Amino acid sequence: MTLIVQKYGGTSVGTIDKIKNVAKKILAAQAAGQQVIAVVSAMGQSTDALIAKIKKLSPVCDPREYDALLSVGENESAALLAQAIIAQGGRAVSLTGWQAGIRTEDNHNKCKIIDVDAQRIKRELRAGKIVIVTGFQGLNSRGDVTTIGRGGSDTSAVVIAAALQAEVCEIYTDVDGVYTTDPRLLPEARLLSAISHEEMLELASLGAGVMHPRAVECAKVNNMTIAVKHSHKAGKGTLITMAGEKLNTVSGVAADDDVAKIGLLHVPDVPGMAAELFGALAGAKINVDVIVQSIHEEARKNDISFTVSNDDYARALELTEAKARGWDGCRVAGDTDVAKVSVVGIGMASAPGVAARMFAALGREKINIQMISTSEIKISCIIEKKELKRAVKSIHGEFGLDKC
Repeated sequence: MTLIVQKYGGTSVGTIDKIKNVAKKILAAQAAGQQVIAVVSAMGQSTDALIAKIKKLSPVCDPREYDALLSVGENESAALLAQAIIAQGGRAVSLTGWQAGIRTEDNHNKCKIIDVDAQRIKRELRAGKIVIVTGFQGLNSRGDVTTIGRGGSDTSAVVIAAALQAEVCEIYTDVDGVYTTDPRLLPEARLLSAISHEEMLELASLGAGVMHPRAVECAKVNNMTIAVKHSHKAGKGTLITMAGEKLNTVSGVAADDDVAKIGLLHVPDVPGMAAELFGALAGAKINVDVIVQSIHEEARKNDISFTVSNDDYARALELTEAKARGWDGCRVAGDTDVAKVSVVGIGMASAPGVAARMFAALGREKINIQMISTSEIKISCIIEKKELKRAVKSIHGEFGLDKC
């Protein structure tokens, strides 16, 4: 029998009727001769409801108790799905992250998985059971429940699939697969039949919500094929796999409005200033994305601009202002009315002119570019938030993605 891992997101198990339908899908896979491990998220918006409850007690929560509470959502959906399978004549067992042997770092809220002791999972599979595992959670060395960040159930599924050398990891969600851009933003978006790990990793990191970046990274490292499919509709979906011989110049356009910009003006042009600033941000666990440094017209001065997520903006601005007070003449400005639009394609490395075409498309729409960031397979531009939809449409059309 082949082994597959299936992951079902919150919308896929959002109601009892949907859980019954998922149970039928899993039983059908087992009947087709496959051993099945299903990884589940919390039902619907239950995680948000749990966060709202604990935030009513205190805006700043104890990390351990926060994780202990949030893990409840996945426990609920796993037990309900196991019971739905049993009620339909199957054999199933639900396992929490720690019962499934998922070991994490010692920190809380956004920790990484460091190991999987899959002995319990293997034992249940040998007994002929379908194994339902709670995503998003694990256990640290102190024996405390931990969570691995929003969207972390994708990561849980891929890590388990890699640990047990599954044939494929199927990610079931509320969309048909991976599109050339967000179809909710642009109806002309096209479904991709396949995309490389590298391209998907860039798109996920740039705000495409179909897959969690850490899950894609784990799949790439372990050469694990991921199939992204709709939970309740038939279809082949999208395969995320190793790059094939045909390399797309541009495979997708990503839009991200979870962006805030911070600028430092008149920074002293001496060694160590940037390291001091970004070291402070790193110490506060703030992830910095786009960074631009430019020479100031004033001698021995620089301007530095960078972006962070909206959630990190207030803390990042506070830390930046604290640093600036110690630097003579330095001023700080912040802006939350910005967004990021990006093009991604593994063939860009050998195709000149992609940046020029992207900038030309934005120029025709009179959209001003505030910052630019590039890699071998990605170009990102920071623009005004109100221009995001027009920017996506113009770039998507420029590269013919509405016809692919």
